Amino acid sequence: MKLKTLALAAITFALTTHAKAQNFHFGIKAGADINKINGQSFKKQFSYGYQVGVFSEIGLTSRFGIQPEILLSQVNVDTTDNFSDVYHVRGLNNVNLKYLKIPLLLNYKPNAFVSLQVGPQYGILLDKNKSAVDNGKSAFKQGDFSMVGGLQLNITKIRLYGRYAVGLSNLNDIDNTEKWKSQSFQVGVGVTL
Repeated sequence: MKLKTLALAAITFALTTHAKAQNFHFGIKAGADINKINGQSFKKQFSYGYQVGVFSEIGLTSRFGIQPEILLSQVNVDTTDNFSDVYHVRGLNNVNLKYLKIPLLLNYKPNAFVSLQVGPQYGILLDKNKSAVDNGKSAFKQGDFSMVGGLQLNITKIRLYGRYAVGLSNLNDIDNTEKWKSQSFQVGVGVTL
């Protein structure tokens, strides 16, 4: 219920800002989410997931604007054998987590075709099941705060983007043995409506 309220509030904010903004666009987007969690219990490689969602572009001036987004993201994580030894969770090799990610990006447009983007992103863990294997997923805190930076190409109604996100939150809520921090590359395409 909280997620529906949050999504409704974000969409309402974006739509009501339309009347006040100099330039407003609303759209949909999809792409790849290439993730890694740093920690000795995880493989030191990136794994592939996806993201789909909505965005709005709100122009503040001719060069600056903000871009709030709501993205559903699948994060795949591969653990090492060390994970089972340290945390006594058996059968947890490939973890599939779903996050609702909410970036709020500042756009700087040096020209009409390029937007440089930077800002915070908050991810809410959605996949918390109670089965034996999935209980290991409760090792991840429900929230992941990150900083995002990237580039977006604006070709008429098409938006091509590439970003890097670095996690600032410790995702390990089992103990203080090690800190888990997320990293991700996001690439994809969006279309303004």
